Amino acid sequence: MTKIIVLGGDGFCGWPTALQLSSEGHDVLIVDNLSRRRIDGELGVQSLTPIADMPERIAAWERVTGKTLGFANIDIAHDYDALRDLLAAERPQTVVHFAEQRAAPYSMRDAGHKRYTVDNNINGTHNLLAALVELDLDTHLVHLGTMGVYGYDGDGLELPEGYLDVTVAVPDGKTYPRSILYPTQPGSVYHLTKSLDQLLFQFYARNDGMRITDLHQGIVWGTQTEQTRLDPALINRFDYDGDYGTVLNRFLMQAVVGHPLTVHGTGGQTRAFINIQDTVRCVSLAVANPPARGDRVRILNQVAETHQVRGLAELVAEVTGAEVAFVDNPRKEAVENTLSVSNATFRSLGLEPILLRDALLAETLEIVDRYKDRYDLEAIPAKSLWTKNTRPGVVKKKIADAA
Repeated sequence: MTKIIVLGGDGFCGWPTALQLSSEGHDVLIVDNLSRRRIDGELGVQSLTPIADMPERIAAWERVTGKTLGFANIDIAHDYDALRDLLAAERPQTVVHFAEQRAAPYSMRDAGHKRYTVDNNINGTHNLLAALVELDLDTHLVHLGTMGVYGYDGDGLELPEGYLDVTVAVPDGKTYPRSILYPTQPGSVYHLTKSLDQLLFQFYARNDGMRITDLHQGIVWGTQTEQTRLDPALINRFDYDGDYGTVLNRFLMQAVVGHPLTVHGTGGQTRAFINIQDTVRCVSLAVANPPARGDRVRILNQVAETHQVRGLAELVAEVTGAEVAFVDNPRKEAVENTLSVSNATFRSLGLEPILLRDALLAETLEIVDRYKDRYDLEAIPAKSLWTKNTRPGVVKKKIADAA
């Protein structure tokens, strides 16, 4: 049995991952400061699916499976001592790190939200790295990153898994081969923090021999996994609002309630996608296949397929009969782009990804229809503008007041 700590285990990806790892027989402890729930209060929105509190979730898991989950409420970005003491007591073989503010629009709302995202994400990651080194733990760190660190410049190059082999030419005619991190082009402050995470990982792997896997994940769609289906109290989040709702889930929500599918700009943005069930499978595969101590950071592209946004809208419209509405794009990004991504490592480890053609849209539509009475029309529009200068908000106070 492997001792695994899942940081951010109350969230959209963290919760089903914790259940997946527990179902495999690992001893799982969730660490979360429940900030995602407080952000719902700040924004005046809620998950479309009703989310039980953490004690109820844990009790339901034990009731239906006989397995236990631990839980500790710790803010890893601002309580280093509590994080270090927990790691010292538990001495985990693996830490899975989801404990970061994950929404690009939220990170771009105003100066206060930009500062909050950097403060939370970078402090949390660095505190974790520093604590593992201070305690001299040979712990495998698995981090959920994002495909967004690569940028979307549409140059047609297949994005490699993290590294780019280059040749450096100098004036005397000599050339030097190098393997470098693929140059980052973050499109939001959120994506910027994931790019900065990469540099922290490179330093600690090289300087301290840490074993680190960084998963560059695409946009997640779907809600349920094999484990979250077992009991209503285990159901996963479904975000559809303009800040946290990922594009395909947002389209499905809009279709069920009769709202036009809001496509930003021309809809020519090409993005990578993955189903939530494959997210948990990929993390499980990463946990089971750690790099050796002294190896460079292992970077894996956690994606299944790529699609243009307008193509997704057309697919959902075809299935549901919804109308498509093209609206102004609040983001500062290329109008159109191409995207090709290598996911060779996960395929070599046995992943057969779920694709949109596999008809799992129907299950997500059923979830949306079941809980559609909980939706709020006012939450749908995207309100964060990438180029708008707004008065800084006191974000920490807003989140605390929403608790």
